[in-house]
Amino acid sequence: MRTLIATAFVSLDGVVEAPGGEPGHRSAGWTFQDIEFDEAAYEIKGREQDEAAAMMMGRVSYEAFAPVWPTLDYFPKYNAMPKYVVSSTLKDDQLVDNWGDITILRSLDDVAALKETEGGPISLHGSATLNRNLSDAGLIDRYHLLVFPVLLGAGKRLFSETDKAKQVLKVVESESYSNGIQKLVYDVVR
Repeated sequence: MRTLIATAFVSLDGVVEAPGGEPGHRSAGWTFQDIEFDEAAYEIKGREQDEAAAMMMGRVSYEAFAPVWPTLDYFPKYNAMPKYVVSSTLKDDQLVDNWGDITILRSLDDVAALKETEGGPISLHGSATLNRNLSDAGLIDRYHLLVFPVLLGAGKRLFSETDKAKQVLKVVESESYSNGIQKLVYDVVR
């Protein structure tokens, strides 16, 4: 069984929208604006790339990443690994042809079936809506969170407000950095 790891930049109040400057959010770029850079805080991002066997995202994140990531030299392993896009609307002819093997999954059932196959961890990037849906369905196994010392007040949240049973998480790793970022790695307890 494969491990599905949700990785996210998140504000203290749970917002994951527009961390890198994506248009449409009043605080776009909040991960680097007003926060001093500390290279140590991003060590986990390199480790994720080394440990992942595949990458997953929703359609909106795919449409944002696909034109850019294949050209970036600091994502060589992500660019080479298989990718899964979860979308009920994306068509095969809309996939880029310079980003390796890309498979469209049409449902959460398809994600659950993928998790049952052989292979290494799957790293879930961006995709706020997909994160919430996968979490609500009990399909996420681990969270890699970099929590930033900002309150954004509005934006897409990492977790839904769905009324569901309590979910216990086990801290696997945590660290604080000089710029106030907190690294929190949790396994989902089943």
